Parts: sequence; C-alpha cells; structure tokens
Amino acid sequence: MPMFRTNLACRPAGIFRGPMVVSMRPIPAPLVPRAVTVTARYPMAHGAPVHVGDPALIGITDVMKPDWGEPPTLLGGEEPVFWACGVTPQAVALEAKPPLVITHAPGHMFVSDLPDHALSAL
Repeated sequence: MPMFRTNLACRPAGIFRGPMVVSMRPIPAPLVPRAVTVTARYPMAHGAPVHVGDPALIGITDVMKPDWGEPPTLLGGEEPVFWACGVTPQAVALEAKPPLVITHAPGHMFVSDLPDHALSAL
C-alpha cells in the first residue's frame, strides 16, 4: 500500500511534532461517498479519509512515488482517497529523535482483543 508524508501538521505533544503520514487507496469516483460513510463509523481504526482528490493539496507532489510502500495503480474514473496512517508516529519520532522508540513496521499492526463493534462510533 502506498504511504505518503504530507504537509498536514500533527498536533504537537511535548517533544513530538511532525507531519501526518497517509495511505492512499484508489476508489471508483461513484463509491467515494460510501467509502467515507463506512469508514467514518470507525474513528478508532483510521476513521474517515483525511483527504479526497488532488494529492498536491496535502503536499504530495507525485502520487506515483510513495515515501513507503508500492506505487499505486490508478484506473480511469478512480479518485485517490487518503486515510491517516499508522506510520505517522515513525515520521514524528524521526523529527523528535527520542533516545528510544517502540513502534510497528508498515503492514505489521498492533493486535488487540477489542472487537470491531467496540471501535464503531455508531
């Protein structure tokens, strides 16, 4: 999955500050509203997209050259849709340079015993 460093600043917390990282999924344009609605139900699991459309508006100069992951395949009629990504803490930690960081690797997420319905806002 392609992941990109953006020009969207995260809210600072102590020494930690830096850019939001987003993942991108191409969605057929007619299905974008549905994708937004469905994912908005899960704010504790990425939630709704942070941006839909022109990647340049969030500081992504070339959507075909992700900072992490593989280049996307965008087909005709698809919109790039961007969600907040779990790689954001790594980008922030790289700027803060703390003496120790424990985090995850892309594609190797935290696993918990919370069922999906416990994460839903509706």
